[in-house]
Amino acid sequence: MNNNGLPSKQGLYDPQFEHDACGVGFIAHMKGNKSHEIVEQALTILLNLDHRGACGCEPNTGDGAGILMQIPHKFLKKAAAAENIELPEAGEYGVGAVYASPDATTRENGQRIFAEIAAEEGCPILGWRDVPTDNSSLGDTAKSSEPFMRQVFLKRAEGMDEAAFERKLYVIRKRVHNAIRRTNVDPYWYNSTLSCRTIVYKGMLMPVQVGDYYPELHDPDMESAIALVHSRFSTNTFPSWERSHPYRYIAHNGEINTMRGNINWMNARQSLFESELFGDDLKKIPNLINIEGSDSTIFDNALELLYLAGRSLPHAVMMMIPEPWTAHESMSDEKKAFYEYHSCLMEPWDGPASIAFTDGTSIGAVLDRNGLRPSRYCVTKDDLVIMASEAGVLPIAPERIALNGRLQPGRMFLVNTAEGRIVSDEEIKTKIATEHPYREWIDKHMVEIAKLQDAPSIAQPEPETLLQRQMAFGYTFEELRLLLAPMAKDGVEAVGAMGADTPLAVLSNRSKLLYEYFQQLFAQVTNPPIDSIREEIVTSAETTIGSEGNLLEPKPESCHLIELKTPVLSNEELAKLKHVNQGNFRSETLPILFDPKAGVKGLEQALEEIFAAADSAIESGVNIIILSDRGINPDKAPIPALLAVAGLHHHLIRKGTRTRAGLVLESGEPREVHHFATLIGYGCGAINPYLAFETIAELIREGLLVNVEYKTACKNYIKAATKGVTKVASKIGISTIQSYRGAQIFEAIGLNKSVVKKYFTWTASRIEGADLEVIAKEAISRHTRAFPDRPASGNTLDVGGEYQWRKEGEAHLFSPQTIHALQQAVREGNYQIFKQYSALVNEQNQQHFTLRGLLQFKQRESIPIEEVEPVEAIVKRFKTGAMSYGSISKEAHESLAVAMNRIGGKSNTGEGGEEPERFRKLADGRSMRSAIKQVASGRFGVTTEYLVNADQ
Repeated sequence: MNNNGLPSKQGLYDPQFEHDACGVGFIAHMKGNKSHEIVEQALTILLNLDHRGACGCEPNTGDGAGILMQIPHKFLKKAAAAENIELPEAGEYGVGAVYASPDATTRENGQRIFAEIAAEEGCPILGWRDVPTDNSSLGDTAKSSEPFMRQVFLKRAEGMDEAAFERKLYVIRKRVHNAIRRTNVDPYWYNSTLSCRTIVYKGMLMPVQVGDYYPELHDPDMESAIALVHSRFSTNTFPSWERSHPYRYIAHNGEINTMRGNINWMNARQSLFESELFGDDLKKIPNLINIEGSDSTIFDNALELLYLAGRSLPHAVMMMIPEPWTAHESMSDEKKAFYEYHSCLMEPWDGPASIAFTDGTSIGAVLDRNGLRPSRYCVTKDDLVIMASEAGVLPIAPERIALNGRLQPGRMFLVNTAEGRIVSDEEIKTKIATEHPYREWIDKHMVEIAKLQDAPSIAQPEPETLLQRQMAFGYTFEELRLLLAPMAKDGVEAVGAMGADTPLAVLSNRSKLLYEYFQQLFAQVTNPPIDSIREEIVTSAETTIGSEGNLLEPKPESCHLIELKTPVLSNEELAKLKHVNQGNFRSETLPILFDPKAGVKGLEQALEEIFAAADSAIESGVNIIILSDRGINPDKAPIPALLAVAGLHHHLIRKGTRTRAGLVLESGEPREVHHFATLIGYGCGAINPYLAFETIAELIREGLLVNVEYKTACKNYIKAATKGVTKVASKIGISTIQSYRGAQIFEAIGLNKSVVKKYFTWTASRIEGADLEVIAKEAISRHTRAFPDRPASGNTLDVGGEYQWRKEGEAHLFSPQTIHALQQAVREGNYQIFKQYSALVNEQNQQHFTLRGLLQFKQRESIPIEEVEPVEAIVKRFKTGAMSYGSISKEAHESLAVAMNRIGGKSNTGEGGEEPERFRKLADGRSMRSAIKQVASGRFGVTTEYLVNADQ
């Protein structure tokens, strides 16, 4: 366990995958009147959000809770004087809340580094103060990692305005954090806030414990006009002192699904950062984003940087959480232009989120574009504004209420205490959107790919080598018939049954494409997916290609990019990019081929040459890099496209040049939606599946694709692929392809960590397996089949057998033999035949279909059968999974219930409820009633009758 309360990376656990879901609330006096009552009312709100937080096995160890408020000058002046510290007037000093080591010597080492850096930055320390705490109500887990709480006061330098002082405090905090973490002089050290405007009191606490743990919060001189509170529920994660909210600017309820990509892009942009306001100070901070933090921490880091670099807080929030604007017909053109321009600077931070934010003067909240987290507000006649995750968090007499409301998807709610009013969403965004002529900038600098000059030449099909190339890229006849043909004919993916009974790629005896080693992640628990069909207005497939500008000081030409309506390119569009000569666009094509005779060393060397060539191209001013595997022959095999794309993407991130060029892939390998999804997820901006188009032409020539012309078929295919990727992104709650690009929403199963670390950096990989040598061998085996040493006539595509069992195809857990045995056993009621079926299925231990098939029971001495409970007693503990009626079928759901009732076990309704007819026994005495009833907010069919028919 680390000192921050999180376990270290071990086994299947990695702290980087921490997420949480919580309760958020704030209270503010609209006119900015400070009072202690605001603080006490905020603590009451926090107490009433207790059910939205969580505790561990110990009922007195919370997941985290806290309060952010304006600096309580009156109280701090009194408290500092008691420590012989003389504070200047409000605003002339900054105060930092510091977690430090309980050991005095260790603590002093950290404080010494802090003092040295503060002095270097021209902000001398006025003094340190121990914050009184009472941990008597805390559980042992919270106490075991409890830090020592201190506050530090820094003097504002002469001639420095408040905004400059806030930036300087930011630089000091970042430098101190990096220095102390680098030397590890104080493992507990954490600066929860360092500001001349706000202060935070928080910890690994329950809401009820915050006021008890920090007794000074109840001091009458503890005054503020603004207070933001948060109760943390660390979904499937560990609580910690550091990860409690609020952070420096936000409190967050939700999850940022695109976080991995957002981090990568922010790190890649840092080399371009320049700021007149920060000057040379930015160079002192190597890591502006704290990648060790949770998604909320990192969001707060990015928002803080945008704000301190000169944008208003609402402006920065609009950039990070934009409204759905591409298909919004009633949105003003000025606002659309604002969002379109800023999409060239930064991708959305996408996911279900309700985020409250404050800079100490204004306080507000924003909902994600889908409105997947609740936020309700109340305004009183005496100028109080209350907002929280739910209504009723503070008792307010009805006659005092002037207005009740709820925040709508993508909308912002803002209280400006300096102006003494609530600023409407429309006013905020109209003002920000009209600050600059964004539409004029876009019209002048952004170029739609359709408006690029036509290319002088387009790569032509090669029918005579089509079969060879298909074989080299691993095409199967099944893919042509079941995948490509429906996509080309109907413009949608083919519909298939759920479930897969083929071996994992790493366990298969057949040569697998690298894509098959990656599993798509999907939304779960508190993180709902999006219906990309019915909620099409919030989704967008548009993206851009080119080099980004300076995020901190954008210029009109920062939107000088090529706009794509879809990331899947036609041959004509790719040719335009290859021959582009408009504006500042320059492209270069790099071959992604290797010598198969050189084996893994040849593959590795080819990748390094690609990386070096890309570096040289970018240095020479190229801003569109096209990776192409055209030109395969007996001496040149294609590098797996995903390996080349992801490897180059991460190489450029490490070099700090990723945002200086867009990545385009020209490849014969991708053809399925999953292929496109993984390529985009690992940073590819656009893909030209040229061999898929040639294959479609061949299908038409051979009469396997009828009643559709070639051009229409290609358009349909692009449409199907685009819709498919949008659907995949929506399953994890991501609305835009731009957010999905580089987000790495995948888990690698069966790839060696050396491969993941270098080429798929930060990808979850809990099960190791194939290394670069295996990947090379699989690519070479496909190439050898296409280009054998002794050419043979009558070569055909592999049958496939991935989706339908074929004798020469991929192995299936449920083969005709196993299915026949099961059917025969059930029809005849023959237990011996059922045992034959069981034996066939259990052979996966030898055939290695699944991970569990690799496991074996440990052998040990058995105990006497007399000491074991009878079967009748054991089966009463059996329970079925919580599978809903709609997720399986009526017959299966009812059969499970009858079976469990017959043996004395319990079946579970799942979230779909249960028909009332099943509550009554059948004429033959059988019961289809599920003993376990699932109940949650918004579930179907939860009635009184339903509940009284529940045993559990």
